[in-house]
Amino acid sequence: MEISEIQDMANRVKQCVGQVIVGKDDMIEMLFIAILARGHVLLEDVPGTGKTMMAKALAKSIACTTKRVQFTPDLLPSDLTGIDFFNQQSSRFQFRPGPIFTNILLADEINRATPRTQSSLLESMEERQVTIDGETHVLDRPFLVVATQNPVESHGTFPLPEAQLDRFLFQLHIGYPSTAEGMAILRRFQSADPLNSLTPVVSKADIVAAQQAVTQVDVSDDVLRYLLDVVEATRNQRDVHLGVSPRGSQALLRATQVRAALRKRSYVTPDDVKAMAVPVLAHRMTLSHRSRHDGHGAMGIIERITSTLPVPTESFA
Repeated sequence: MEISEIQDMANRVKQCVGQVIVGKDDMIEMLFIAILARGHVLLEDVPGTGKTMMAKALAKSIACTTKRVQFTPDLLPSDLTGIDFFNQQSSRFQFRPGPIFTNILLADEINRATPRTQSSLLESMEERQVTIDGETHVLDRPFLVVATQNPVESHGTFPLPEAQLDRFLFQLHIGYPSTAEGMAILRRFQSADPLNSLTPVVSKADIVAAQQAVTQVDVSDDVLRYLLDVVEATRNQRDVHLGVSPRGSQALLRATQVRAALRKRSYVTPDDVKAMAVPVLAHRMTLSHRSRHDGHGAMGIIERITSTLPVPTESFA
């Protein structure tokens, strides 16, 4: 697949998902970037803002399998990964795959499951495989976890640990719609659910081909140095207890390559790094106790870093 074809693919997906989701083209694009960058997405916002609906619409817009799991405190790791059970007819153990064996896994309210169940996702998110009773089962490609969580309800929840957050390419906040968007939502859902009428506009083979194509987007040494400067700067802030890991710098690189491809460019610019820095890096930082309570959040720290660091002046034309 040519890089020039990826933008057209993204536009088709945006248009399809836009039949359900009103006024969130930037969020739809970020989900599409995640799947091409082989990443995962954590959608965090108050109830009723369309987190689950957006994930379902994306799944229906591409010809991939999708499964939804409602995370609860009694959910077991085997409920996700599957089990080896004894088949009495064949007199042998047989593997019964769980819902994780899909292309797009919607993990609804992920922070309501216990840490033991949350950790069962780590291997699949990082290595695209599941190991059960010593046997490794490879997941189908593409594989995307879209997880949701409600930040305002803490009763009965288990906050995601740093190791789990580090597996998500993006942490996104949808936000409330404007008045005009709210009117459009009411009109759109007045008589029927438009999600039911969505049909795929992109095939699984197209997604896999695009995932490979974006890796060919060129990144100059100057831009790589700038990207690393941004990441390393997170480790030298007085308000930050733990900065971004090398996994975070790799995630930022992949995201910038996809963003460049969506703009029909075969090269990454510093503007790509700036645009992807907050959604890729902010959730990977552990802030000091003082910073958590004085209003200087992780997003503000990243924005301050990207606004003050010197930008490469080499021409990218």
